[in-house]
Amino acid sequence: TEFTEKADREGGQPIEIVVRDLDVHGFISNQGLGHSKFVAPCVLYTSFNLPSKERNAKHQDNGTLSLGENNAVASKTSQRKRMAVFMCIPISPGKSRVIFIPLRNFAIWVNQIIPRWMFHLGQNLVLDSDSYLLHLEERKILDVGTANWQKACFLPTKSDAKVVAFRRWLNKYSDGHVGWRGKFSGILPPSPPKEQLMERYWSHVVNCSSCKVAYKGLNALEVVLQVISIASLGIFAATKQSLVSGAARVLMVAMAILCFASSRWLSHFIYKNFHFHDYNHAIR
Repeated sequence: TEFTEKADREGGQPIEIVVRDLDVHGFISNQGLGHSKFVAPCVLYTSFNLPSKERNAKHQDNGTLSLGENNAVASKTSQRKRMAVFMCIPISPGKSRVIFIPLRNFAIWVNQIIPRWMFHLGQNLVLDSDSYLLHLEERKILDVGTANWQKACFLPTKSDAKVVAFRRWLNKYSDGHVGWRGKFSGILPPSPPKEQLMERYWSHVVNCSSCKVAYKGLNALEVVLQVISIASLGIFAATKQSLVSGAARVLMVAMAILCFASSRWLSHFIYKNFHFHDYNHAIR
């Protein structure tokens, strides 16, 4: 029988991750063009280099810039780097405060044009999906015991190396759990509804200056659209047909419908991105 390998439609490929220097202070892992460093107990640095941009150029005597094979070539290399700082601080059993800082040394101008809250929309989607998965997994690990966590998790690939390394570190240097120093018993609270677990407004929006401003502005825009819609219908109903052309009346009705539809779409957008966005792992 002949088997043919099909390409991954999502562009996935194996990730080789090698963990080294695991001790009480954390561990270091290497992967492809980058590396990660876990600083115990709750900070992870990840950095990697992107392919360099090289350009060959020579300045002529008259000050102009010429390109070509016949020129004496001066190679200028710009090394593009990305880095992420991820902090996850346990604050009580089943709850943690997450601080995520993405950094890069290129395309900085993007941050001056695109507001920060728009980046947060995508980042929150990832955090929401992970938080629900980890919420369920945390309870499964407690059921089998932290020393037997492998029975609750299936981590068969090399890309799982950092997760395995963290569990090894936690079991070896922290007895498999967070040391609450008597403040908490360590017993997990009852599992809340999904809408409460993945709620965004109180967990992020009110604490983020950019998202808070966007939330207020979008809500105000929703009200404005509704007012315009109602006003257009009111003007249409109050105006005598003989005083307004047919085209103008059609325009007022169309504006009312468009503004109303836009306000409904905006209301859904606000709720989905600033309050609660359900996530189904089975279809993602």
